[in-house]
Amino acid sequence: MRRPRTPLKLELPLILFLGVFWMAVWQSFDLGTFILGLIYGTIAVRVFYLPPLRGTGRLNPFWGLVLGVRFLAKMVMASFQVSWLTVAKGPRMRNSIISIQLRSHDDLLVTLTGHALALVPGSLVLDVDRTTATLYLHALNVTDDVQAEKIRQDALRTEALLIRTLGNRSDLAVVKAEARLGRVAGLSKTEREVMPQ
Repeated sequence: MRRPRTPLKLELPLILFLGVFWMAVWQSFDLGTFILGLIYGTIAVRVFYLPPLRGTGRLNPFWGLVLGVRFLAKMVMASFQVSWLTVAKGPRMRNSIISIQLRSHDDLLVTLTGHALALVPGSLVLDVDRTTATLYLHALNVTDDVQAEKIRQDALRTEALLIRTLGNRSDLAVVKAEARLGRVAGLSKTEREVMPQ
């Protein structure tokens, strides 16, 4: 398979990230390690076929801060919840696998949403259906459809914050329209059951 050439200018942010990542892997934050990371990053990006992760070129620091604070709060709260559930319920805990269809089909946003959800204790992304942008999330202590719907809506809020932070203009327009209409993307369980087959 021949890879279409992507201009180096578009791949530069990924190469810079790989240089920083190389320093973090080796825990050596000096110029030599960074340059070596840039060389390896350039080779990886230019030689091997990778699906294009084209950024939108927009970054909203305010919504990025909101996302970061919310993510850290969820991490701390979920850590305590998982600890308590382990002690209180132990192996009698009921779990669930929840499908979450995302708004955006952008590979970068789907990946970031999946990571943001999987890094919170008590949840794990089991599978991603790239064609429909659907995440399959394993969640702890879900006993009924109401709790599953809360987790689905929370995941969609996480995706909305990521879209507000760095999503493309069409996805951002969808999120803004939902906020204006007071509705979140996707169908609720009752709406899915009422749909004609």
